Amino acid sequence: MLLRTHRGLGRPPFETVALVLQGGGALGAYQGGVYEALAEAGIAPDWVAGISIGAINAALIAGNAPEDRVDRLRAFWEAVTLPFAGAFGDLPERPSGAGPATGRGEGWRRLANGGSALAALLGGAAGFFAPRLPSPWFQPSGSPEATSYYDTAALRGTLERYVDFDRINRGGTRLSLGAVNVRTGNFVAFDTATHVIGPEHVMASGALPPGFPAVEIDGEHYWDGGLVSNTPLQWVLEDHPRRDTLAFQVDLWSAVGELPRNLPDVAMRQKEIQYSSRTRLNTDQFKRMQRLRAAANALLRRMPAELRDSEEGRLVADAASEKVFRIVHFIYRSRHDEADSKDYDFSRLSMRDHWRSGYLDAARSLRHTEALERPSEPGGVATFDLARDART
Repeated sequence: MLLRTHRGLGRPPFETVALVLQGGGALGAYQGGVYEALAEAGIAPDWVAGISIGAINAALIAGNAPEDRVDRLRAFWEAVTLPFAGAFGDLPERPSGAGPATGRGEGWRRLANGGSALAALLGGAAGFFAPRLPSPWFQPSGSPEATSYYDTAALRGTLERYVDFDRINRGGTRLSLGAVNVRTGNFVAFDTATHVIGPEHVMASGALPPGFPAVEIDGEHYWDGGLVSNTPLQWVLEDHPRRDTLAFQVDLWSAVGELPRNLPDVAMRQKEIQYSSRTRLNTDQFKRMQRLRAAANALLRRMPAELRDSEEGRLVADAASEKVFRIVHFIYRSRHDEADSKDYDFSRLSMRDHWRSGYLDAARSLRHTEALERPSEPGGVATFDLARDART
């Protein structure tokens, strides 16, 4: 039985509640656990934004009725993972942030994780991706088959099985998916406010080269949004018109980590730094911008009417804001038995570990009343990170 002490918190005091989901492959099960804890607390997002595996989870949430979302998320993750690691016996589970394991259990678990990752690398993941045969090196140059190591055609059927796209496009929960235009290199947000979303938009957001092929939509080709930014937080924070916003930011890569001890550690740390997308730096920059907007709002009230009606005054008015923002960080922190292959370890055992870690991190965070408090000052931006702001 998992933690239940946070049940029934209800609607937080914000105009918009957003769930922001980072990319990270097999680590995405952590986001499923976070969502389960939010759902138990009675917190339903108005807006879900995701990139890569975060886009898939976002579509599963927006594309199902609130009472079905956790079951659909779990069904998807059970479907795309393999019971390979179970052959290694009853291995220990530890929540995210736990100290290093010791003894024989960690060695067996590391072996199991590596075996599962190798199985995915060679055989793909059911209902998700499969090795391209023959190899892209033996495909005709210029053909779609020559541009990726894996075929993701099976993912379309999986998405259509678990996601109600008609529900998404009826607009109950706003959905945003980040991708990159291969031709222009520009970041693109496929958003229900401006697009009719289908399986291809979700697949485009997760089309990480050279593993996965680009996805064609309306004559353009798109790759994984993580090539530009692996976190769609800025898209949510900079939305117009601005609204008081509570954003749950679920990161699968931690910018803060330990000094590597060997080459596998170096590879893992490199991925963490590369894909963490400088979440805290971007949040700090947004805080500074909001202080400027609040100051502009205060100045605007003191301006004489003729100055407010001038071109310069209208520019100040457009920048001014007294809306408030609360950003709650949930950050997956690697176990000591994981390696740089953790994002393609599609074993069911690892999936359940990641899910449980997300659930526990979210449940513990929601025990702290300050995590959901509205900032007191106009234009205020407040953050909450369990690892930094609380000790449990």
